[in-house]
Amino acid sequence: MLDLRKEQLLAAVIPPEFLRKIRRIQIRSSHKVNELLAGSWHSAFKGQGIEFEEVRPYQAGDDVHSIDWNVTARSDRPFIKLFREEREMTVILLVDLSLSQNFGSSTQSKRELVSELGATLALSAIKNNDRVGLTLFTSDVEKSVPPGKGSTHVLRLIRDLLYCDPVGTGTDLRQALEHVNRTRKRRSVVFLISDFQDSDFEAMLKVARRRHDIIPIVVSDPRETEIPNVGLVRLQDAETGEVVMLDTARGKNRDLYRQLGLQKAENRDAALRRLEMEPIHVVTGEDFIKPLRRYFDAREGRK
Repeated sequence: MLDLRKEQLLAAVIPPEFLRKIRRIQIRSSHKVNELLAGSWHSAFKGQGIEFEEVRPYQAGDDVHSIDWNVTARSDRPFIKLFREEREMTVILLVDLSLSQNFGSSTQSKRELVSELGATLALSAIKNNDRVGLTLFTSDVEKSVPPGKGSTHVLRLIRDLLYCDPVGTGTDLRQALEHVNRTRKRRSVVFLISDFQDSDFEAMLKVARRRHDIIPIVVSDPRETEIPNVGLVRLQDAETGEVVMLDTARGKNRDLYRQLGLQKAENRDAALRRLEMEPIHVVTGEDFIKPLRRYFDAREGRK
């Protein structure tokens, strides 16, 4: 639990009604963190490098490739270098807040799903002693919080996920990735959370994945590929404002809607796989821990 001083600090910067909702998200996410951290997180992310620790005398069975020839040359016996894994990681949540994220056909919008997912990942990183930062974007970078640790830091990240009021409406993945490349010089694990309502982002994504470990998380809603028979409906693109009328009473129209939605999703996933990136799919109204754990388990197997 937070001590009294931290509680007072939070109360000073976060309105009480916001803090109550943040606490609810924190409590729900904490249960999911325990599931996610049951071996999956630590095994999937084994650190970003190795650091020299010390030299010691060579012993039978040691790898001869580890011999420190400089020390050995100054001694009467061989010595080897010992290294330790650099365990602490930097995790960046790169989160899409475009207007299409406000859509949701069930009891949950994509924005609400993204907030709880981001909170769970942030809490997982903090609990694993990793540093975590947050970048929120639309057609521009809306807000960027440098990586940090601690309960106060992660609660502020949750606040921004829940209550950031973006200026932009569209999605510009290229600009968001360029921002990460420009501001994060050291290799980081970047969770790219978006519905990927964008195009022509492959080139920048290719550049970003050379420098960082990019993990794409695709957020979707069932109504983006399936629409029921509800007669004549008015559909509006949240990001462009374009409006079309669709007669859902006609089976051909529903089939066409489904085919277009599936083709769009297939093109997006194909673009990611061309870059040897396997997307994680999360859907509104469904448990997102299962696809995360499947991905982490598969990643551990590849390692």
